[in-house]
Amino acid sequence: MKHKILKITYFCMLVACGLGQNTAIAQQKNESDQYRPAFHFTPKSHWMNDPNGMVYLNGKYHLFYQHNPNSSVWGPMHWGHATSTDLDHWDHQPIALYPDSLGTIFSGSAVVDVNNTAGFGKNALVAIFTHHNHKIEEAKTGLHQYQSIAYSIDEGKTWTKYEGNPVLPNPGIWDFRDPKVMWHTQSKKWIMTLATKDRITFYSSPNLKNWTKESEFGEKSGAHGGVWECPDLFPLSVNGIQKWVLLVSINPGGPAGGSGTQYFVGDFKEGIFSADHTDIRWLDYGADNYAGVTWSNTGNRKIFMGWMNNWTYANQIPEQGFRGATTIARELQLKKVGNEVYLSAAPVKEFNLILDKAAQLKYSAAKTDYDLSTKVTSFKGKYQLELTTAQKQSFSLRLTNDNGDELVLGYDAKNNTFYTDRTKSGQVDFEKSFPRVTTAPRISKDNHIQLKLILDVTSAEVFADNGLTVMTNTFFAHSPLTQLHIKSTKPLLIQNLKYAGIKSL
Repeated sequence: MKHKILKITYFCMLVACGLGQNTAIAQQKNESDQYRPAFHFTPKSHWMNDPNGMVYLNGKYHLFYQHNPNSSVWGPMHWGHATSTDLDHWDHQPIALYPDSLGTIFSGSAVVDVNNTAGFGKNALVAIFTHHNHKIEEAKTGLHQYQSIAYSIDEGKTWTKYEGNPVLPNPGIWDFRDPKVMWHTQSKKWIMTLATKDRITFYSSPNLKNWTKESEFGEKSGAHGGVWECPDLFPLSVNGIQKWVLLVSINPGGPAGGSGTQYFVGDFKEGIFSADHTDIRWLDYGADNYAGVTWSNTGNRKIFMGWMNNWTYANQIPEQGFRGATTIARELQLKKVGNEVYLSAAPVKEFNLILDKAAQLKYSAAKTDYDLSTKVTSFKGKYQLELTTAQKQSFSLRLTNDNGDELVLGYDAKNNTFYTDRTKSGQVDFEKSFPRVTTAPRISKDNHIQLKLILDVTSAEVFADNGLTVMTNTFFAHSPLTQLHIKSTKPLLIQNLKYAGIKSL
């Protein structure tokens, strides 16, 4: 009887949500898309937050995401779904996972079960996610979050929830969520990396159904300004030596206030993670990159995508018809600086597919003002700019429009920091902390500055020194930022500068 009730409930929700989504899309056509990004992923309509279940199979990248199909604010969570063959162009798919009698569908991951360990079929896609039961939460028992699985044998088109859910019951921890699962070759087991309040707990399983606790990490490590969320664990090599990287999102307590993602570099042996460093390190120092994880089943490449928003104001940003976007896809690599190993992030090579042919400028004399407005005006607020300076000297990029909106980013040599200032960038009064300046330490020891800016209508993603320092910030200018000046108080020599428009998708 329990399964019949569950199926009837699921069908009713399917019909109701489907009607709601169609109505939402129709309404969207009558609303302003002024702030919809040109080339970042967004839902067709309504709310999105964390990327979920990111997995690659047979030439397709699957992106699932936290989605409320009936409102543009956070609400009952579903897994939205989109696919891509190039990480640029995304095809919207039907909602993959709906709430059921066990709860709404919170964040999680997906894997390709190559060896059919779960018995659902060879190469079945298996989603591992958190069920969040609001009724139990209201009772304040602390058992409202638990881990469940679903599987697909048609490459993600349809999904079946496992009848034995939950596969990992809650042991009495209030925050017990966001499972990121991978196959661990050395132990020949699945490893689940789970956020458990103020630390990470690792579990292992031979079949994705039966889980055993292995260890904990983080109670006295890293930043603890808020609850730990959306972890990820994966290996990367640097100079031929394999290391392990642990990503942990935190809210609040991020480097720019509100949400942020820290990382640890270390080793993972016999179910135990140990970090090589004691300092706090951030994947992105901007205000708007949260809950990001990497794609499964991509071999040695580790491709990351985050939610381009911040919980401080996520429900209030002035987008209409939809709310929320992802960062562009980024490839993560380890790089050695002195005796330390850092995690870098840079746009994936596939991003070049949507760039127009780049123009290159070389300068032989130093200036205090490089006026590039005539070069970028036609791009209407969406372009890529790359520059390399001849020396380590302060400079700023000032992006403006005829409305007087101004976004400023640059390098401060005195403090050896990069920064983004959006205090005068347009609509900033919808939440008191939004008009902020974000800063990031310079990690590179080079004597010249290398900086790449990717601008898209409402976002500025800055990759400095080949991705050693990254800042992602959103803004809401009244019209596209079509004017650009590079300024410095003392003459600055830019050795090389390239710019290119970016295609709308």
